[in-house]
Amino acid sequence: MNAIYRIALTLAIIGAINWGLIGLFDFNLVDAIFGTDTFLSNLIYSLVGLAGLLSLPILAKRFAEERMDGPAMYAEPRPQMEAGEEYEFTEVEKRRTDKNDHNDTIV
Repeated sequence: MNAIYRIALTLAIIGAINWGLIGLFDFNLVDAIFGTDTFLSNLIYSLVGLAGLLSLPILAKRFAEERMDGPAMYAEPRPQMEAGEEYEFTEVEKRRTDKNDHNDTIV
């Protein structure tokens, strides 16, 4: 993960914690530190908002990885398959055993 995305994710988590404090205790930490409606508090809110937007590709990448590893990989037909043709699982089983072989290695 790129350093920019790590910083963005950290800022988004800090913003989520601030929203949790507002919702649960009616306490705004950013306003308590930087003042209400000051330049610094508005800058912090803007940075957290940009960080949330920058974190969206992280979420999309995670969903794409889960989709490729999950059952959807086997459910999608290949273009060369015709109706009634059976799917050949030897390649899928070969990949599974290759993954298992790498996971059992003791260093």
